[in-house]
Amino acid sequence: MRRGQQGIALITVLLVTSLALLITAGMLRSHRLALHSSAQQIHQLQLRQLGFAGEAWARQRLHERLPDPKLAVAAGQAWSNGQPQLLIDNGQVDVEIEDLAARFNVTALLTQGPVDEVLVQRWLRLQTLLELPPIDARALQGLSLSDISQLRLVRGVDAHWYSRMQPWIALLGKDATLNINTASTTLLATLEGVTPALASRLIAERAAQGFASVQDFTFTPALIGLGVHANGLGTTSRWFRITTHVRLGQSRLRLESDMARDLKTGQWRLLQRRFLAPGHSESS
Repeated sequence: MRRGQQGIALITVLLVTSLALLITAGMLRSHRLALHSSAQQIHQLQLRQLGFAGEAWARQRLHERLPDPKLAVAAGQAWSNGQPQLLIDNGQVDVEIEDLAARFNVTALLTQGPVDEVLVQRWLRLQTLLELPPIDARALQGLSLSDISQLRLVRGVDAHWYSRMQPWIALLGKDATLNINTASTTLLATLEGVTPALASRLIAERAAQGFASVQDFTFTPALIGLGVHANGLGTTSRWFRITTHVRLGQSRLRLESDMARDLKTGQWRLLQRRFLAPGHSESS
């Protein structure tokens, strides 16, 4: 009898010990998961903070290198190059600054009234250059868009059309003009009589400080006689996009920050931020 009771007691102790071990193991596992989750959150916070640091560096650069909003903005000026000197263990921050006035301003087509025919034809030529089925400018008249991605709601705009057009278009103020000093070959080739080859030549010969006026541009010897209209062209800009690429260990982050400058005060303000996956270019 006594041996039986001792056996039961031993089994009970073993069961209690096993249960205690199981509970302890579960608690340790939960603790490890909590630590891992906390580490991940801290890591993501570090990525975002580095993204904000890159944005702040670029914002200060725009403030310092473009002091007068009335002066010409050109691709060869100091604001467009350079990198922040951030010392990061096992990481790197790269920053790009883009003049959004180097893109086609879709806002010019959203008017309730008649659209400038010169801009309509440039819109069509841009789609032709990109080998896309043309979306007539009249399909955009009267639309109220708050983000360029809303073009996907327009009839005829599919994923392929939008992904091809998105890098070349922007939704800016009504007063925005195409900056001939920062415009790419593709955008310059939408101008009247300008071929892609001529557009490449214009960029190769474009001075670092750009053209002082649109008239100086249209009177370039290579353009005389082509009939390039001054409509919708300019040499300044107050809209810029700061793209910060962050690498920290195996993690990547991309931050797009759209900035605009007030012409009266000269102050820069943030329009919107987007955290995107590396290589992703669509507004979210």
